[in-house]
Amino acid sequence: AGAGEAVGAAVGVSARAGVGDPPVGETSPQPAAPLATTAVKPGELRTFGDWTVGCDNIGLCQMASLAADNAVPEGVTMALLRQPGGGGAVDLSFDAVGDEPAVAPVAVTIDGRRLPLGTLNGSSAMAVARAMAEGRSLTVLERGGRVRARLSLAGASAALRWIDAQQGRAGTVTALVARGDRPVAAVPEARPAPVIRAAIPTAAATPPTDAQLADMRRRAGCDAQAAAGTYGAPEHHALGRGATLVMLPCSTGAYNLSSTLFVIRDGVVAPAETDAPVGFDASPAAGTDRLASVVNGAWKDGELTSYAKGRGLGDCGVHQTFVWDGSRLRLTEQSEMGECRGNPNYITTWRAQVVRG
Repeated sequence: AGAGEAVGAAVGVSARAGVGDPPVGETSPQPAAPLATTAVKPGELRTFGDWTVGCDNIGLCQMASLAADNAVPEGVTMALLRQPGGGGAVDLSFDAVGDEPAVAPVAVTIDGRRLPLGTLNGSSAMAVARAMAEGRSLTVLERGGRVRARLSLAGASAALRWIDAQQGRAGTVTALVARGDRPVAAVPEARPAPVIRAAIPTAAATPPTDAQLADMRRRAGCDAQAAAGTYGAPEHHALGRGATLVMLPCSTGAYNLSSTLFVIRDGVVAPAETDAPVGFDASPAAGTDRLASVVNGAWKDGELTSYAKGRGLGDCGVHQTFVWDGSRLRLTEQSEMGECRGNPNYITTWRAQVVRG
């Protein structure tokens, strides 16, 4: 979860079957040795009608429901995740938004056809996924036939077809929409996740001096309120291998606080280096420096998080997690929601395995 208003808090409570988790068993990706030149490239998000969809770097794909245009959100969202590889299990989840009570689905109906949900994975989930590809509306039922939510299936078929293509299963017997007669063996297995070795702090952080802070504010182009301490005091945290991270509050909006990142080592201050764009991609600097800034950032248990919110409701934005490898901050997880349409359950587009030591 991120700082400020954490994604986890915004999501609420849910009924789910492993959505967002790495695949298990024979489809589990085996980590590959890290390559210093490996580029970080989170997956893209696509929107089809009332569904948005994305895949991460190992091949896990997830599609999420959106409120129909100009409609009042139902207070319940649905996600479908397809794991990579020939097995390619389907998992479903139903999440209550905000303070709504937990969802306890026993069945769904698709265009009037009832599909029981003994579980939210396995054959039950696969049957729902195939029916979604041909349906127009999905109703979530709880015990006693109580209708909990009605969700539009506009665009669901296109989103499922996109997953088929991204996972290399189009034209195979495993596809949900683009089915063919090619065998399971034709489907690519999960790609390995990159491995990042995170440094472990062995000494206390070095507090920045007043002169160093003034220089950081100048380089970052912070506004006058930042210099006056209106946004709070700068934070400093031990990174390991003799380095200290400084998070310098620099500018703010209605629900986003941007903090520019610096590293102190052997008394020398330098802009923090990252292997991926952070937050809103740069500090508010007007000068020539291009400095990394976290949004609603926090440091906890050796991890730096950024949560750039698209709006106050938290139903769109980018959440990121970084670790320090001794020379730069490395992206270990990124989840996103590009549509501000009532779904705060972000889609993971990048993940890495972290080894400490």
